[in-house]
Amino acid sequence: MIRYADFQDFTVLKEHDRHISESELRNSIHVKRVLVMYQNDNFIGWLRFGLFWDNMPFMNMLYILDGYRKKGNGTELVSFWEKEMAKENHKQVLTSTQSNEQAQFFYRKTGYTECGALLLPKEPLEIFFIKDLDTINCHLHN
Repeated sequence: MIRYADFQDFTVLKEHDRHISESELRNSIHVKRVLVMYQNDNFIGWLRFGLFWDNMPFMNMLYILDGYRKKGNGTELVSFWEKEMAKENHKQVLTSTQSNEQAQFFYRKTGYTECGALLLPKEPLEIFFIKDLDTINCHLHN
């Protein structure tokens, strides 16, 4: 089951998502920018997003817990998010990953294409990806 996080999910999200402050996590839940995934009542992952330039959905965090990876759960969670963004009339979505992470291959496999990069001092290259949601929009309106 995939749904928007609510405050009952805060504890489990805080335990696993160490890339966000507690106050920002609360705010992200409040503004419906966190999706959670459960399987047989077990928390298995989440997707957290924001808005790049205040208008383009940007996936900040996609995480599937060990034992649930490589079973289609990440693809299902991303697909759910993309459909939600298409329902809100967004035409494109963005994400990024470091060049030394395996996530880049997952994003390419799920239809994302490279659209730029950022190189910060003492950090690996951050690769940005974009996906056009027009095909999703077509399916939603038919």
